[in-house]
Amino acid sequence: MLEDTLVIWGGEFGRSVTRDRNGNDNPGRDHNNKAGCVWLAGGGVKGGTVYGMTDQFGEAVVKDKVHVHDLHATILRLLGFDHTKLTYRYNGRDFRLTDNFGEVVTGVLA
Repeated sequence: MLEDTLVIWGGEFGRSVTRDRNGNDNPGRDHNNKAGCVWLAGGGVKGGTVYGMTDQFGEAVVKDKVHVHDLHATILRLLGFDHTKLTYRYNGRDFRLTDNFGEVVTGVLA
């Protein structure tokens, strides 16, 4: 069943590596827009693969950075869509789900 099902686990942001107040009364970890992680399984994903790397603190990407548009293009490919063909014209501008950007991350495809 996992061959036909794509499982995606992730969030909108990574988390900061430090615990601080960040101007708040309650200390905690803040959003980190420099590094995060998404977990993919099944549905055409190459199992056992780690793609990308952060620095030793997990604070910033240092290898194989994936933009959110690349992630979306890759998910669409795994679902059987070509993200470049999902284009529509509105108000004189071409739009698509990957906002006219995005490259499929072939390194995670089986």
